[in-house]
Amino acid sequence: MVEPDTDRRWRLRHLPVLLGASAALAAVAAVVGGVTGGVTAALGAAAGVGVTVLSYTLTTVVLARADQVNPQLLLPLGVGLYVLKFSLLGVVLVAVASTGWPGLIPLCLGIVAGVAVWTAVHLWWLTAVHARRPRG
Repeated sequence: MVEPDTDRRWRLRHLPVLLGASAALAAVAAVVGGVTGGVTAALGAAAGVGVTVLSYTLTTVVLARADQVNPQLLLPLGVGLYVLKFSLLGVVLVAVASTGWPGLIPLCLGIVAGVAVWTAVHLWWLTAVHARRPRG
């Protein structure tokens, strides 16, 4: 038997930390992009981080809500979001690449940096913060 949630917000409790780390990364990415490649690279790098943040935040919120409503929705919604997001990402990257925009490489590097930082901070949060919370 599943016990009712005593703490309904636990599913999103990590989100402010991840968003803060991502905002800091976007600022650093913009500065590094600006120094190494000018305004276009700065915009591309920051936008790449933004793409990752948007994608991961969407997944977090949708799956948290699905888990609240009916945990059996997690797998189909998770897989559906994954397919949708990567399909859209592919279409967007191909469209941007076809324009010859010089910010494409910084955009891609921003996406990679966003994934790495989001994942690292999430792992830190799970092991250092969430795991040490008192239960019950």
